[in-house]
Amino acid sequence: MNTSEAKKTSNRKLGESICKALEARGFSAQYAENAEAACERALELIEDGASVGIPGTVTVREIGLPERLEEKGCKIAEHWLPNMTREERKAALIGELEADWFVTSANALAMDGTIVNIDGTGNRVGVMAWAPGKILYIIGVNKIASDVDSALKRARSIASPPNAVRIGMKTPCTAVGRCMDCNSPDRICRVVTMMERAPIGRECHVIIVGEELGY
Repeated sequence: MNTSEAKKTSNRKLGESICKALEARGFSAQYAENAEAACERALELIEDGASVGIPGTVTVREIGLPERLEEKGCKIAEHWLPNMTREERKAALIGELEADWFVTSANALAMDGTIVNIDGTGNRVGVMAWAPGKILYIIGVNKIASDVDSALKRARSIASPPNAVRIGMKTPCTAVGRCMDCNSPDRICRVVTMMERAPIGRECHVIIVGEELGY
């Protein structure tokens, strides 16, 4: 078996193991070999014409899902668009909360199935914790950590610095590339959530992707 096939097989076995852990915690989980397959799986789940909230997630945009959802006649709410006014951004945030589906990723995922996220404003993790619609996480295998402590460290030191760079924050981590546990006014690590189980009464889906996606 060549190197590429060995890595593909290893990622699949890892993804399938994580899916079993997530299923045991009340999530509906499935594995997709690559970004294209993940996009197709998401399109199978989300109904034509559904309203879809998409927060600040690099992963979902990397797989090209927003454009494909528009082709299905879905109404997308996203506060990430350039040149939005404050009023437009506020309306989009409410639209994300109220959508039929909320599609996002994660900063880290522990092997036991705990999903870890860090936010600056709390809009993303707030909708993850509660919203009237369904939720779909799309998570690359690069987000997987051995345990919850490692997942928290990954969220802070691996995911947060490039996110801070992306949105133009002037934090110590943007200068050194790792978490400095700063007290900067630009700090984006302010609200931490650990989804230990799928919230009561909510339909929660996870697609684990056998590729590196997002931060």
